[in-house]
Amino acid sequence: MSDPVLEVKNLNAFYVNHGFLDRRTVKQILFDVSFRVGEGEILGLVGESGCGKSTLSKAILGLHSDYDGEIIHYTERPQMVFQDPKGSLNPAKTIEWIVEEPLRAYGKYNKTERRERVMDMLRKVGLGPEYADRKPRELSGGQRQRVGIAVALIQRPRFIIADEPVSALDVTIQAQILELLLQLRNEFELSYLFISHDLNVIRQMSDRVLVMDEGRIVEQGTPEEVFNTPKTDYAKKLIAASLI
Repeated sequence: MSDPVLEVKNLNAFYVNHGFLDRRTVKQILFDVSFRVGEGEILGLVGESGCGKSTLSKAILGLHSDYDGEIIHYTERPQMVFQDPKGSLNPAKTIEWIVEEPLRAYGKYNKTERRERVMDMLRKVGLGPEYADRKPRELSGGQRQRVGIAVALIQRPRFIIADEPVSALDVTIQAQILELLLQLRNEFELSYLFISHDLNVIRQMSDRVLVMDEGRIVEQGTPEEVFNTPKTDYAKKLIAASLI
């Protein structure tokens, strides 16, 4: 296997609630989760809603701190592509402003350099400079997802979490966005943790697959191994349901 960009070792994650009279309740969400993502790899993560996929993403990105175990990053500035970019794009701002914002926060480039990088990135995701002055409401769902991808890539990370990135799109647009993600993977030497409940998308996109059930990784292997010869009853049930 190639060198890792991410290693997760024996991760247990919890949600802590402080209730009446400061009575604390703890609910465990992830149980002893371990895996690695290699350079240039697309690691698919599949499981039903509520199985812990989102908690895992948040822990990896530093957005959830109630855990034990190890999360080891070998690259800087990992980013996320969200399921519905409409909720993550500031409706009052232009596309240029939105894509440029991470560079302003980063503080490394002057205004001219930032604009050049934004225009270049818009072209790379299939949006010309004419989109720079538009606002999110003026774009289609597929175009907004392209903006979301541009925002995630503008600081040139090497590792991306793609969290259900096409589930809100129709089938034709899904195919276009998936093809774009593959093109960008090659161009920028990206690695993805690709999360979806859609097994057909996972099979199409992934080099390896993890199956998660109730906070545990219950199966892993190549797409051929997981989909053609599943070992666990849960994986068999999940695959059978996808064929209906």
